Amino acid sequence: MAARNETSATRLDDAARAGWLYYVAGNTQEEIAAKMGISRQSAQRLVSLSVSEGLIKVRLDHPIGRCLDLAERLRTRYALDHCEVVPSDTASSSTTIGIAEAGAAELERCLRSPDPVIIAIGTGRTLKAAIEQLQPMDCPHHTVVSLTGNIAPDGSAAFYNVIFNVADTVKARSFPMPLPVIASSAKERAMLHTQPMIASTLDLAARANITFVGIGHLGPDAPLLLDGFISETEHKALQKAGAVGEICGWVFDAEGRLIEGQTNDRVASAPIPSRENGRVIALAMGPAKAAAIRAALTRRLANGIITDEQTAELLLA
Repeated sequence: MAARNETSATRLDDAARAGWLYYVAGNTQEEIAAKMGISRQSAQRLVSLSVSEGLIKVRLDHPIGRCLDLAERLRTRYALDHCEVVPSDTASSSTTIGIAEAGAAELERCLRSPDPVIIAIGTGRTLKAAIEQLQPMDCPHHTVVSLTGNIAPDGSAAFYNVIFNVADTVKARSFPMPLPVIASSAKERAMLHTQPMIASTLDLAARANITFVGIGHLGPDAPLLLDGFISETEHKALQKAGAVGEICGWVFDAEGRLIEGQTNDRVASAPIPSRENGRVIALAMGPAKAAAIRAALTRRLANGIITDEQTAELLLA
């Protein structure tokens, strides 16, 4: 019963989205189909459902309506190729609720493609929460590649590396990055990257059709610091250099520019895949991350975002 209710609610959400795109944003059914990753017939049925269920009146009579408005404003402000805003739960302190589910839904849409797709995956708490929401699928024609190393500073498996979780859930070919997240030196990183197995994985990551990443902040409880990837001294040095955020360990300032030197000389992660040839979608929310998200979108380190209402408002302020 619970699964049936959840499916019904999801279908109404899709109908609300399709109705908003058609009646408010003025998209054709072909454009709606392309944006939602569905067939034209499905788009037509969802638009009809939005009317028959009473979601469409003078305005969109559904909680998601405000989220769609915020998403459209964000899309315009930052020239985004993908944008989704989920409702905020003001009673929750979670930094993943809502966007984890939305991220999983978007990843599932990609996995349903009949054509082979290369999907690059970052790391972090938000992505781990999203992967845990994935429905089991059988996708042997797709390829999933990790952007980050899967080895923690003490030599153990990095807790928030999700490549194996994805591969096990969707039965796709997977390519982990058997590296430390941050190497001990720039020389060590260069040596590691020349290894044939690593070089081929880096090349695969560079050709990703779609990428999912988290965005970390560089505040007092920065994930890189809490997880032991950088020291207190390095953390303070990065803050002094103007660092506000990081993606896959790549640290950037308030303008989205990668910090020269410092830990970026030792990051073993693959470079962020091309935003010109594919979508790089960031999953991130919360006031603590607002400056980092703004910087990443301004510099187009990511050309897509899944976030919540509260964060969207901060990004538009």
